[in-house]
Amino acid sequence: MTASLEGLLGGILAALSPELLLAALLAAFLGTLVGVLPGIGPVAGAAIVLPITFNFSPAVGLIMIAGIYLGAQYGGSTSSVLLNIPGDASAVVAAIDGHQMAKNGRAGAALSIMAVGSFFAATIGLLILVFSAQAVSDFALNFGSAEFFALTAGGLLVLARIAGGSLAAGLFPMILGVALATVGNEATSSYDRYTFGFLDLSLGFSLAAVAVGIFGISEIIYMIEDKSGVRKPISVRLRELLPTKEEWRRSVAPWTRGSVLGFFFGLLPIPSATMSTFASYRLEKTVSKNRHQFGKGAVEGIAGPEASNNGAAIGSMVPVLILGLPFSATLALMISAMVVQGIQPGPLILTLYPDLFWSVVAAMFVANFLLLVLNLPLIGFWVRLLKTPQYLLIPVIVVLGVIGSYSLNNNMVDVYIMFAMGVVGYLLRKLDLSLASFLIGFVLGPMIEKYFVQGILMGLGDPMYFVSTPISLGMWIVVITVFTGAIVFGAAKTLRNLVRRPKVMEVQD
Repeated sequence: MTASLEGLLGGILAALSPELLLAALLAAFLGTLVGVLPGIGPVAGAAIVLPITFNFSPAVGLIMIAGIYLGAQYGGSTSSVLLNIPGDASAVVAAIDGHQMAKNGRAGAALSIMAVGSFFAATIGLLILVFSAQAVSDFALNFGSAEFFALTAGGLLVLARIAGGSLAAGLFPMILGVALATVGNEATSSYDRYTFGFLDLSLGFSLAAVAVGIFGISEIIYMIEDKSGVRKPISVRLRELLPTKEEWRRSVAPWTRGSVLGFFFGLLPIPSATMSTFASYRLEKTVSKNRHQFGKGAVEGIAGPEASNNGAAIGSMVPVLILGLPFSATLALMISAMVVQGIQPGPLILTLYPDLFWSVVAAMFVANFLLLVLNLPLIGFWVRLLKTPQYLLIPVIVVLGVIGSYSLNNNMVDVYIMFAMGVVGYLLRKLDLSLASFLIGFVLGPMIEKYFVQGILMGLGDPMYFVSTPISLGMWIVVITVFTGAIVFGAAKTLRNLVRRPKVMEVQD
């Protein structure tokens, strides 16, 4: 614990340096910006910014992406309250009671409760992260190639099963992402794979080009296709931002429950920010004395889910920063930022790069505070921004995407790949397939291949090596349970419906 406090203190001093402080401030603003604008989301925002960060220190890149991720959680709920249009999937629950509060004249109070709740949850999550980081890292040091293969391949399968809604919707794009990652020079043999004679493909597909295309360009195509036009948000004045004493009192317990619930959701290989909000809403509806107000503007209905949303965002940093495993598309970009800068993500990061780790954690504290300071005074600006026509937004996003994709390798092939991936992303969306599974498969594919090759060599060709330790065996049991459990549950539901059907027919007769 002493080492963690010393590391955090050193990280705070680093985070207050002009470079990192400016990065946290800019990331907080940009994150809220992409969160407020419906449809853009943190992945597209982080993907556009990612190539630019390669020209700075690794800490700047990680802080920029983490700040955008946290800021988008704030901003996404703003459009839910004012427009009844969630900025992303994790802000869906905020629209249920948040927009009702806005219609009841309490939009300012709703935004304040969510902003303070987000700050509270992120602070609690960061404190848990600080005091548990060393223990998690020490435990992960026992991992070998068998454990890391189980963690990466098994976690990817679980995520594909959960993220897509159905097995095919998550597994198919995940396989496409892993396959795309095999293009280029193979590390072990140094042979080019699937380049078809094109020298430009020997380096493989650029993550920046793939990410911007899959999320940013495909979103632009959707925006062009959208015929709904610009909706008018509910206006909020600064004097309306202060909640009443009763609203503050009703928010404290949901904040606390949502913070802890969200953090532990963030540790799981699932869409944690989204699922934690639904779980928190259900929990608050169960324990609240004002459950009759849910759906009509209940304070608990926005306080708990918004806290769990940001708690999950912080919790999901643990597997990224300590294990090197991203469980969302945005966090996959953090892994890429580390790899491009020559940093090997994993449990050794606390040993080899302690200054980087603690400066990033401390900068998240700073970004979290800046988000609270920025968001409430700028609420008038966000309201005006929501009125921006799409024909002004689309060219700006395209230009930023082209610059970001080209700047990494100074190669026009990356720009062509970006637009091609935009078409692929659009088709995946139309087929209701998971884009997150595609991108995470693309990022984790090389890691899975590396650990598989290492395991085969260490096991002398025996595939049983991958289940030769209690940890790896336990992980595969969990993976199998997730898959078979879903199948058994579906079969049981079908059987129950078949059993009930004759009884219904008898009553009709």
